[in-house]
Amino acid sequence: MALSIEDLKLAILEKATKSPKPQLYIKDFYECDVDSKPRVIKNAANDLVKEGRLMFWSSGSTTMYALKSRIKNEEGAEGVN
Repeated sequence: MALSIEDLKLAILEKATKSPKPQLYIKDFYECDVDSKPRVIKNAANDLVKEGRLMFWSSGSTTMYALKSRIKNEEGAEGVN
C-alpha cells in the first residue's frame, strides 16, 4: 500500500538526510515507497522544493535534489542560505 503524501515527504527528507551523497536523482527517491508511482514521488519532491525543505541542484547537465544544508556553495562553504 502506498504511503500518504505527507508520509512520503517525510521518507524523502529522511533519505536526503541520511544518504552518503549530498545530491540525489529523483530515481534515488523511488525506494522511499516502492508502491507509489514515479510521478507521485516526483510531485512530492517538487512540493518539498516549493516548501523550501529541499532545493534543486544542477551539475549543468542534470538536475538533482538536495538539502540546503548539505550543498557547498561556489566558495566551498557548507550550506546555502
